[in-house]
Amino acid sequence: MRERFSGSMIVVALVTGAAVSMSVDPTAAQAPSAAAPVPVPQTPWGEPDLQGIWTDEFDTPLQRPARYANQEFFTAAQREELDKARSALLGRRATDRDLAGAYNLAVFLSTKRTGARTSRIADPPDGRIPPLTPAAQQAAAADRAFRLALLQATETCQAKAVQCRGGTYDPMPSPRREEASPRYNASNFGRINRYDSPEDGALADRCLTHGLPEFGTAFGGSFRRIVQTPGGLSMFYAVGQGEGWQRNIVMNGSPHLPASIRQWYGDSRGHFEGNTLVIDVTNFSPKTDFQGSRENLHLVERWTRTGPSTLAYEVTIEDPVVWTRAWTVKQEFTRQSERENRIYYEPRCVEGNYAFPSMMLAARQADRAFSEGRGPDPATKDNVALWWTSILQLSGIRRLKDQIAGMRFARKN
Repeated sequence: MRERFSGSMIVVALVTGAAVSMSVDPTAAQAPSAAAPVPVPQTPWGEPDLQGIWTDEFDTPLQRPARYANQEFFTAAQREELDKARSALLGRRATDRDLAGAYNLAVFLSTKRTGARTSRIADPPDGRIPPLTPAAQQAAAADRAFRLALLQATETCQAKAVQCRGGTYDPMPSPRREEASPRYNASNFGRINRYDSPEDGALADRCLTHGLPEFGTAFGGSFRRIVQTPGGLSMFYAVGQGEGWQRNIVMNGSPHLPASIRQWYGDSRGHFEGNTLVIDVTNFSPKTDFQGSRENLHLVERWTRTGPSTLAYEVTIEDPVVWTRAWTVKQEFTRQSERENRIYYEPRCVEGNYAFPSMMLAARQADRAFSEGRGPDPATKDNVALWWTSILQLSGIRRLKDQIAGMRFARKN
């Protein structure tokens, strides 16, 4: 599953239970010294060579944490302290969530070092996403009201759990249960309490990605392979848990597609400005969602080779329907070994997504049991919990099958 996180550094502070608090010398928290210019590798046909497998090897939150409000860069001492806190995760005692869930978060959150920047957002200067417009706030409120209505008769609301914050418990199922969602269900954090069709599930449940812009996740970041040909450029992304996808950059100077044609990853038109690849991306599908932005999302990306193994990435993000101003994110990518990553680009999420069919089957069995008077009304149950139960049950079945297979192998040998 690919979930959007604002950076695992915040998670580290929460898990360890102690945020790092240090007095900061403003003169010490400066941008890293710029390296001397190096010759930019060129392709045989004379373009800057951006080819290779690239990833962000550092852990930087998307938005700047409040405790670093006026600080764009970490001091060396702060980075060292945060790295120590992250490394300590591997030695901590496992939590109930670790034991009951599908992932060992300590492994995922301890592999990266702290980056130089306190946030990936470089503009606005406060390192925060700009405020939402009134229209965007209204759309988000409508989505949340619908999700809360479908939860109102469940034990989640009865127990006043955080998932029901802003809602109220009512033992009678909501009449809105048969309604279509206000918008296409494109959010990972806003799963609705209904599984009448696959599209009731979040994108990640169906091995789909949000697409661009791609900043990675707390679960290992993301990779992109860039391939260039004369007059063409392609990027393959490996994200989340095998949700690979590809985008082709049109480099012939032609205009964007007509506004009536919408694509999951948008329409990318690129050109070189000196040593920088500039890509303008529009025509996104309303079935994708980045921080609330959908079909009106507009990106301007800048990819610049800065050294033999480094690639600077900058993207300006705008949607006047969603945010009060445009904002810019910066990342530094490091080239990865071609040999060690030679098969990473094969998407595999769908091949191993046993849980989603299991969850749909469980939902239909619950419907049948209720219709035959053998079970409760599914509208009074938290189906997200049902989803996790399906995963855990399936995991147990698979482990049992593995054990049986192992015993058979032992007998043969």
